[in-house]
Amino acid sequence: MAEILVMKAVNAENEAFARRVRERLAEAGVLMINLMSGPGAGKTTLLEKTLGRLGDRYRFAAIEGDLFTDRDARRLERFHIPVIQLNTQGSCHLTAQMIEAAIEKMPLAGLDFLLVENVGNLVCPSSFNLGEQRRVTLLSISEGSDKIAKYPKAFRTADCLVVTKLDLLPATDFSLAEVAADFRVVNAHSPILALSAKTGEGMTQWYQMLKTWKAEEDARPRVA
Repeated sequence: MAEILVMKAVNAENEAFARRVRERLAEAGVLMINLMSGPGAGKTTLLEKTLGRLGDRYRFAAIEGDLFTDRDARRLERFHIPVIQLNTQGSCHLTAQMIEAAIEKMPLAGLDFLLVENVGNLVCPSSFNLGEQRRVTLLSISEGSDKIAKYPKAFRTADCLVVTKLDLLPATDFSLAEVAADFRVVNAHSPILALSAKTGEGMTQWYQMLKTWKAEEDARPRVA
């Protein structure tokens, strides 16, 4: 059963906590990825597919952020990885202090990836550095094409934009071209991936990006 930590968000000194988290991860050789999106964009499903595909090659752990319940954490337990559920009790985002408390309970020395599913929100999470090396923002087809223009910071700070639920595209007026154009206004260089965890379309590119990021992280000098 996943351990649940009940936490409160405190903005003061967040950067100091983030720096300590980053140093701990670098020392252990762990790549932490912060996944952000609005509610229901498919973060947990993407993690499930990732663990199912890459779990035999890499050692994963996960931190699940939510206001209440441990439902997302329980979905990942079947992969037999370390999972901690962070319940924020109403706060709309995770903080580096929460992450530091969680990784104290994790076997960092035996991990390759730490996947953090932030609270479903396109506003607050983008303002809080968790100490992650990579940040991914998801946007689902069902949310509409206008979200980047409405919530630019969530996408400006992303190392990758992942458009999810691509299988729904024929049933909507969602415009991939509009999303790509809006993304390039706020983020000129980060890659854009479009995929469907349900059908598998585009998932190969997602897996390859994770492998590339991990290789890049492994090539960095370790913290002495």
